[in-house]
Amino acid sequence: MKELLAGGPAALERTRKATGPVLEERAVRYLPPVPDADKFLCVGKNYRQHLEELRANELLAEMPQEPTAFVKLNSCLVGHEARVARPQGIVRLDYEPELVFVIGKRALGAKRAQAFDHVAGVTILNDLTDRDAQKREVASGSRFWTGKNIPGFGPLGPEIVTLDEIRDPYDLWMVCTVNGEERMRVNTRDQIWKFPDILEHFSRHIPFEPGDMFSTGAPGGVAVGKPNAAELFLKPGDIVECSIEGITTLRTHIV
Repeated sequence: MKELLAGGPAALERTRKATGPVLEERAVRYLPPVPDADKFLCVGKNYRQHLEELRANELLAEMPQEPTAFVKLNSCLVGHEARVARPQGIVRLDYEPELVFVIGKRALGAKRAQAFDHVAGVTILNDLTDRDAQKREVASGSRFWTGKNIPGFGPLGPEIVTLDEIRDPYDLWMVCTVNGEERMRVNTRDQIWKFPDILEHFSRHIPFEPGDMFSTGAPGGVAVGKPNAAELFLKPGDIVECSIEGITTLRTHIV
C-alpha cells in the first residue's frame, strides 16, 4: 500500500482501471489498510466534549494548548471483522471511533493551506483503550499509553476512502454502535484542531511519508464519560461498529 500511495495520482488511476476476480466478502480476511506505517500518530484531546469526559474521570492532566499525540504501534493493528481478545484483568475496555488521514505525498514543513495536497484519503481507527491503565499513566506522567497499544487494540479500516469521494472531511458524522445500539454520533466539525493545523504542527521538523497516518482524536460519548459506564464497557460477545456515516463501517468482535 505504501508503494501504491507513493506512486501518486497516476498509480491510483491505474488501480481504478484494473480488473480482476470478484470475491465474496466472507471469503476475504481483512488486514489493516496500512499495516506497516513508519509513523502513526494519534492526536489526543481534540474534541471538547471528550476533554470534559477525561477531566471528570481524572484522565486528563492538563488542558492542551497545541496539538498533542502519542504513537500507535503497528503491532496492535488489526483489520475489519477482527476478533479482539479482551485480556484477563481488563474490565474497563472502552471504544473510541476516530477519523484517520492517510498521507499520500511527502510532507515536511507543510503549510495549512496545502495540507490536503498531502492526503491520499481517510480510514477509521477504533482506538480501544484500557481505562485503568490510562488512568495510571496519566497519574505517573507517562505519555506512552500502554493501555492503547495492547495487541488487537487498533482495529483499522476497512479501506482507504480517497478524498475525491468525500465532499468535506469536516462535515462527516462519526457513529459508534455496540450490538446495534447507538452509543455515539458526532460531527468532525467539532474537532478543536483540524488536519491542516495538525500537519503543519507535526511536520515542522519531522518528514511524513506516503502511508503515514494521523488519527484525529476521539469524540465525546465514550463509555467512561457516562453515568452507567460500568454497563457500557466492552465485554466478550460485543460487536462494535465504527462508521463514517454513509461511507464506510469498521466492525470488531470482542472475544
